[in-house]
Amino acid sequence: MVKLNKIYTRTGDTGSAGLVDGSRVSKSSLRMTAIGEVDEANAAVGLAIASLGDQPLAAQLRTVQNELFDLGADIATPGEIDGALRIVPAQVARLERDIDAMNADLDPLTSFILPGGSVEVAALHLARTVVRRAERAAVALNADDPINPDALAYLNRLSDHLFVAARFVAATQGGDILWRPGETR
Repeated sequence: MVKLNKIYTRTGDTGSAGLVDGSRVSKSSLRMTAIGEVDEANAAVGLAIASLGDQPLAAQLRTVQNELFDLGADIATPGEIDGALRIVPAQVARLERDIDAMNADLDPLTSFILPGGSVEVAALHLARTVVRRAERAAVALNADDPINPDALAYLNRLSDHLFVAARFVAATQGGDILWRPGETR
């Protein structure tokens, strides 16, 4: 269990950060960038949860928030370490089941979707785009220093989950706002 009594340690004052294995890396490294992007994605998911109130989708997203902390720990643990906290295929599979359940009654897409319509839908789309950025950072790290492939799959599936979640919520509010190419030309 994590126990933090003192928030500042001064160990990062020179621009380095500690990893789970005890090593230190630059705060501007690919690994720290990926960890930071996952942290930002978690905050964006938190904003989406706050906008949803007590909707059942909020409970799903609280699970996602916990898993995003797991993902951050996974990325913060370089190499193969016995007992390391890693994203596992079952977490990716759960996202897929949630996607399939939300998508079951949605109309097929006929156009790209504009990310808005309500605060809830916009917040879900914002979270989706931040997760996509986290995924790009994790892919860049993986190209330089391989990470858990399930972590990459999780980020990819989570952005899909948030896209379908936005459509799912929009369906209860009159439907998606569709892109109309060239409408203002």
